[in-house]
Amino acid sequence: MSLSTDSIFEHKTIDFKTIFTAENLGHILGNRPQISFKKGAYIYLPDESAQNIYFLTEGKVKIGTYGVAGKEITKNVFDEGEFFGESILFGTDAKRRDYALATENSKAFVISKGGLQVLFQKIPHLTSYMLNTIGERKLEMEQRIESLYFKDSRSRIIEFLYNLGNKKGERIGYEVVIRKSMTHQEIANLTATSRQTVTTVLNELRSRNLITFNRRRFLIRNMETLSVEGLVAV
Repeated sequence: MSLSTDSIFEHKTIDFKTIFTAENLGHILGNRPQISFKKGAYIYLPDESAQNIYFLTEGKVKIGTYGVAGKEITKNVFDEGEFFGESILFGTDAKRRDYALATENSKAFVISKGGLQVLFQKIPHLTSYMLNTIGERKLEMEQRIESLYFKDSRSRIIEFLYNLGNKKGERIGYEVVIRKSMTHQEIANLTATSRQTVTTVLNELRSRNLITFNRRRFLIRNMETLSVEGLVAV
């Protein structure tokens, strides 16, 4: 179903993930084609000039950087309906500090600053949405750094699940379902733990019927209980 740029964009409360789809963005941008990225392909690398922003319509992309002795640090993972590469907004000579890697076969609209101005004109509330999203990402990163200092591995993993449920979950009564689950390794990378530790914690929570999961979805039985388990401030 295509969207009318004269009707839905008048509303201040918009589910942007329903707009950041291949059909809708293609319509808004004059049927501009998407770019495909194969699994394992780098979309951009550190120190490259930031020329474009990316609206992901299919697949999954990891954002990371390299630390001391080439150690990789995962900063975020994005699914369809999300944007990345926002350093394009930070000045004409902005350089990439991170890399973007397709962890699945993916597709995205690759949009220059000029194309982004077109989007801002056609979607009046996109500017505030993107600024709010960037601010939330910054806050999440600060919270993750604090967790590294003040919480053990188990608490960090549970806190991550709780935050993931709030951010990407669909609430059904007391339960929250996350329809596109992350792998144990992805959770480990984002919580600075090991895959084995993640598996141990998830299996423990599942044995206590606090969560259930498979490759396609993740179900949190009770968010309030999970918040207490991870000592998360609600």
